Amino acid sequence: MFPGLAAAAAAHRCSWAALCRLGGGPAVARGRSQGWKNLMTFESFTSMIPSIHPQISVLNQVKLYSTNVQKGGQGSQTPRTDKAPPLTQAVKAVLKKREYGSKYTKNNFITGVRAINEFCLKSSDLEQLRKIRRRSPHDDTESFTVFLRSDVEAKALEVWGSLEALAREKKLRKEAEIEYRERLFRNQRILREYGDFLGNTKPRSRAISVFLKGPGKVVMVAICINGLNCFFKFLAWIYTGSASMFSEAIHSLSDTCNQGLLALGISKSVQTPDPSHPYGFSNMRYISSLISGVGIFMMGAGLSWYHGIMGLLHPQPMESLLWAYCILAGSLVSEGATLLVAINELRRSAQANGTSFYKYVMESRDPSTNVILLEDTAAVLGVMIAATCMGLTSITGNPLYDSLGSLGVGTLLGVVSAFLISTNIEALLGRSIQPEQVQRLTELLESDPSVRAIHDVKATDLGLGKVRFKAEVDFDGRVVTRSYLEKQDFDQMMQEIEEVKTPEQLEAFMLKHGENIIDTLGAEVDRLEKELKKRNPEVRHVDLEIL
Repeated sequence: MFPGLAAAAAAHRCSWAALCRLGGGPAVARGRSQGWKNLMTFESFTSMIPSIHPQISVLNQVKLYSTNVQKGGQGSQTPRTDKAPPLTQAVKAVLKKREYGSKYTKNNFITGVRAINEFCLKSSDLEQLRKIRRRSPHDDTESFTVFLRSDVEAKALEVWGSLEALAREKKLRKEAEIEYRERLFRNQRILREYGDFLGNTKPRSRAISVFLKGPGKVVMVAICINGLNCFFKFLAWIYTGSASMFSEAIHSLSDTCNQGLLALGISKSVQTPDPSHPYGFSNMRYISSLISGVGIFMMGAGLSWYHGIMGLLHPQPMESLLWAYCILAGSLVSEGATLLVAINELRRSAQANGTSFYKYVMESRDPSTNVILLEDTAAVLGVMIAATCMGLTSITGNPLYDSLGSLGVGTLLGVVSAFLISTNIEALLGRSIQPEQVQRLTELLESDPSVRAIHDVKATDLGLGKVRFKAEVDFDGRVVTRSYLEKQDFDQMMQEIEEVKTPEQLEAFMLKHGENIIDTLGAEVDRLEKELKKRNPEVRHVDLEIL
């Protein structure tokens, strides 16, 4: 079946017999054959394998040696073939350990701001140093100026005289910075107190404009309507003593308070990101919605259950319910109007995001409007429950029906609060965006010629339609290198190659172009990030890690 293997075995037996005849018996023959026995067997094995893969065919180029015994017992090694030299020397050169010292760290870069802050220098001191233009990591600038860290350190020693003097100056500046921050904090507190006393005259157009459209408009409409409903329902409860009317009044009061929290969350969510919150305050909408859900459960459901249970244990006769019916009818109309406003806003947002109305609501993509929708739905159903139970009480004269209506409204509010709490907790924990969106972003990266593979993709919803995208990218080094070579002068590179005569010159050549290739790889990362943001406006933060 394997004629090559049989031939190799026969050749091996013949070589073994020849060694035994040279003297010393099998033991000496075993020692003499130890140096080349494995090579002989390996060549025989590889010769019978078809050279399909280049890695296997290259192995056939290794020199094989045999021992020829001459006079005087001296043995000499002569090559059997005139093929490529052994690969052992090349492997040793590659695996040679290198000691990295100041020669490799003296060209580390530092920005001008860090040089001034860390080495206590002035701008005029940096003007005398060598300036290097580097690729900028920021989207708004193409390149920026950096300095060699070794030059900055030498300049700092020249200015301050010694490292001890530089350390003392750093300590003094640190103490001055702490004192400045304390004064700044005190001044900001005084200005805040002054503004609260005399009124803040600074215009807040951004905070006001957010309540003139979208979810802010829905919340403000709901606050006005629920506030009026709360006032009239409390009047009806005082007049009639109905437990169901009390539950409805508490329901409207909790809705008004919770919608005030939503308004606060909306105003905070549009604040500009700062160093302490680099990704902004968009999650404030989810936080305010979560607190609103807890408030509905505590105030709405809790008080309704309490009043209903007390009505069952100690039933009280009720006065005329005519005014209560009129107020409930007005509440039904007003709550229904607010519900329609919330439905229209959610439908518009769902169409803009390319998803269904039901899916948009269940995933709580717009938490503020979602709260309004659920609260108004519960309000309409609560008015219907209260009216039905009050009607049964009027017909039968039994106040227990009215107490059961209070328990029903409380149960309805408990269900709504549980849904709000669960959905907003899921959003605050950092949920992924739609699989279709993730697939679209991944396909955009994988279709790029410089990308070989994508791993560990994570796309998180930050709220307000903002997405953070993270992925580990395996770049094709050949494409990146070719991109670098396209910008080079080949004649000059060939001249540099011809001038390489020593290992030191080779090292300098490789270090020069290796550093430039790394910069080209960084430019490829920047290009992909800009492309992702351009084609997908909802992606605000992109983190691409190089494998």
